[in-house]
Amino acid sequence: MRIPRRALAAAVVALVLPLSACGSGGNDSGSTDASGKVEGDITFQTWNLRANFKPYFEGLVADFEKKYPGTHVKWVDQPAEGYADKISADAAGGTLPDVVNVSPDLVAPLAKAGLALDLDKAAAKYKKEYLPGAWASHEIPGMEGTYAFPWYLNTGPLFYNKSLFKEAGLDASKPPKTYDELFDSALELADKSDGEVATLANVPTIEDFGRYGVELMNEEGTGFAFNDAKGVELLTKYKELFDAKALDPQALTATPESSGKKFLTGAVAMNPGSALDLGNFKKQAPNLYKNIGITDQITSTGKVNMYVMGVMVNAQTKQKPAAVAFAHFVTDAQNQMSFAKKVAIFPSTAGSLDDPYFTEQDGTDETRVRIAAAKSLTNAVNYTPVLFSEQMKTELRNNVAKALQGKSSPKEALDNAVKACDRLLRQQG
Repeated sequence: MRIPRRALAAAVVALVLPLSACGSGGNDSGSTDASGKVEGDITFQTWNLRANFKPYFEGLVADFEKKYPGTHVKWVDQPAEGYADKISADAAGGTLPDVVNVSPDLVAPLAKAGLALDLDKAAAKYKKEYLPGAWASHEIPGMEGTYAFPWYLNTGPLFYNKSLFKEAGLDASKPPKTYDELFDSALELADKSDGEVATLANVPTIEDFGRYGVELMNEEGTGFAFNDAKGVELLTKYKELFDAKALDPQALTATPESSGKKFLTGAVAMNPGSALDLGNFKKQAPNLYKNIGITDQITSTGKVNMYVMGVMVNAQTKQKPAAVAFAHFVTDAQNQMSFAKKVAIFPSTAGSLDDPYFTEQDGTDETRVRIAAAKSLTNAVNYTPVLFSEQMKTELRNNVAKALQGKSSPKEALDNAVKACDRLLRQQG
């Protein structure tokens, strides 16, 4: 998958795959046994990684084939655009590669269709090698099992513009640490700037509700629950910010890219990001870079949001031992660490985040962000439910917009969003 400027923004591109076999949970090959000799030809598919990382993956494949003589790995890479549609077409046509780069939302329909191998059965011996939260990110509510090896992770801090804080009479050395402090600071910034400076540029997403401590789904995974009192409380706060211009008026149609531009130009005081952003600030907005403040993600749960990529094994592969061995090889500690040093991402393997690369300061902001992010990842969670599709995100966004515009109350908006998302959930099979 592509690794964009924002903290794996594309990692949360969720599309429900229209698989006709939805709901069976079994697979035609019938076996989760991956024991036996590692040999034969397999195909490995990545998600828009060839352009930037061709030598890395060619080396990875060569190392695996050297370790297991008699194996041959064909590496294919698909563009970011239409990736979910490509997987859907391959799944329907019986041409899904043996090993596939996925995000949790892409795994869910494949697992339901019996096309994703249950690694709790086929590869249980490897489970302890990974961070518990990362391994759990490819579990599917309502189903038993784990359906992909966790691969690279990302998270990031909250950046803020110190000069905007100072101009509003706020202490730039003490950024908000709680939601109450965030909302109070935002209202103050808007008031002092006569509505010229917003603090936030995005409406709340499902992950924001998760960070706020809202229960997102019932335990069975059969229905959504973000219209509870806590969910309504968060949306009510955002309505207050919107009315006071503390939330950017264009937030209703904002993308992560447009929000980032607002932050770059000093129109917004705070923006989430990753270590990848610092280089961008330095290049495109040196004045902002001089005044950049870096603080932790704000949560009510004590756990930050984690984006996670995975590597899935096709349950119907004819080369299960080789496919499982290769998926594990791609995601083992040594290879993940090697990849993490090429780009600002983080390994999902247990103990890797204790490496000096993620713990020792060298005085640069980039390292400071990397170390803070690595520390937070040890107990981070992926708040976006794996069953939360792109259509569901649109329903939530549309209903949030109605509440912010005063066309419905926060309670009505979230009730309607939950109703629509539950209906879409039932259609998934």
